[in-house]
Amino acid sequence: MATASKTAKKISKKVYTYEWSGINRKGGKVKGEFQSESITQLKAELRRQGISVTKAKRRSESMFAKFSQRIKAMDIAIVSRQIATMLAAGVPLVQTLGIISRSAEKPPLRELIGSISDDVQTGNPLSEALRKYPVQFDDLYCDLVEAGEQSGALETIYDRVATYKEKAEALKSKIKKAMFYPATVLIVALTVTAILLLFVIPQFEKIFADFGAELPAFTQFVIGISQLLQQSYHWVFGGILAFIIIFTKAHRKYQKVQDATDRFVLRLPVVSPILHKAAMARFARTLSTTFAAGIPLIEALGSAAGASGNVVYRNAIIQIRDEVTTGMQMNVAMKTVNIFPDMVTQMVMIGEEAGSLDSMLDKVATIYEGEVDDAIDGLTSLIEPLIMVVLGVLVGGMVVAMYLPIFQLGSIVK
Repeated sequence: MATASKTAKKISKKVYTYEWSGINRKGGKVKGEFQSESITQLKAELRRQGISVTKAKRRSESMFAKFSQRIKAMDIAIVSRQIATMLAAGVPLVQTLGIISRSAEKPPLRELIGSISDDVQTGNPLSEALRKYPVQFDDLYCDLVEAGEQSGALETIYDRVATYKEKAEALKSKIKKAMFYPATVLIVALTVTAILLLFVIPQFEKIFADFGAELPAFTQFVIGISQLLQQSYHWVFGGILAFIIIFTKAHRKYQKVQDATDRFVLRLPVVSPILHKAAMARFARTLSTTFAAGIPLIEALGSAAGASGNVVYRNAIIQIRDEVTTGMQMNVAMKTVNIFPDMVTQMVMIGEEAGSLDSMLDKVATIYEGEVDDAIDGLTSLIEPLIMVVLGVLVGGMVVAMYLPIFQLGSIVK
C-alpha cells in the first residue's frame, strides 16, 4: 500500500515548460527551454551543466496545447508496440520501460511510464502496476498482460496486445469518420438554411411588401418560416444547445440513456451497416486475442462483451457466454441470439471442430475490418454529391420561392 501511495503521489506531479536565460562557464549568454517540475529543480539541473540562470519563467499553455498533451488511447497503442518490439529484441522489461519513459514526448505519458517502471523495479508484476491506472489500461489489457506473465511468454502476448490495440484504435477512428460525414451534411444544411431564413429572405420580404399583390403560396410558406425563426430564434438555438448539453450529461451518467442511444444508432439508415460490421469485427478481434493468450473461453467471452461497444451486441455475447457455460457449443449459442451472420457462425463452427478457434476468429475480424474500410470509402464518395443535392434542394427551393412573385409580375406587365 505504501508503494501504491508513493506511486500515486509521483504521478500527480506536473511538469511545466520554462523559458530561461543565463551565463555558461565561458561567460557567454545562453537561453532555451526546459521541462521541469519547479524553477528550483530547473536551476539545479542547469547548474550541473555549468549554467548560471539569470531569468526563468514558466511558459503559459493554451487550451489547445493542454488538450494535445493528454494521454490518448493511440498513445497507449504506440507504447504497447514499443514494449512488444523491445521485449522481442531481448531488452529486459525494466530497461524497456525506462527507455520508453525517457523518450516519450508528452510529459504526462513520460510520468505515467516512469511510475510504472518504478513500480516494476520494486518487484511488483507489470500487470499489477498497470491496474493502478484503469483509465489508460482497462481490465482486458491487464488480464492479457497477466496471462503473459503467468505463461512466461510476455513478449509473445505483448505482441498480440499491441496488435489488438492498434486494430481497435484504427477501427474506432473509422467509426468516428463514418459518423462524422452524416453529421457534417446535417450541420451544413441547417447552417445554410438558418442564414438564408434570417438574413436573405427578410430582404425579399421588404421588396414584396411594395408589390401590393397576393404572393404565391410557396413564397408565403417560406416567408412564414422566416418570420417565425426571426421571432423565436433565441428559443430555437437555445433549445438545441440545451438539448445537446442535457443529452451529453445524461449519456455519461445514465446507463439506460447509453443503451437507448446504442439501439438507436443501429437503426440509422446510412451508418447502421457500418456499425454492425464494426461490432462484429470488435467481437472477433477481442475474442481471438484473449483466447489465443490462454484466457479460458468463458472469461474471453466476458471480455469480448465489454469490448463490443454496443449494448445489443453486449447482451447477445453475454447470452452466448451463459449458454456456453452450460456446455453448449459456441457456434450453436451464436445461432440462438440471431444477430450474427451465417458466415460468422459457420467459421466459428469450423474453428471449434479444428481446434483453431482463435485463428478462425482472427480471419473473421480481418474480413469485417476490410468491409468497414470499403463501406466508409463508399460513404465518403457518396457524401460529396449528397451534400450538393441537399444544399441544392434547400437553396434552390428558397430561390424559387423568392423569384416566383417576380416571374408573376413580369407576366402581368406583358
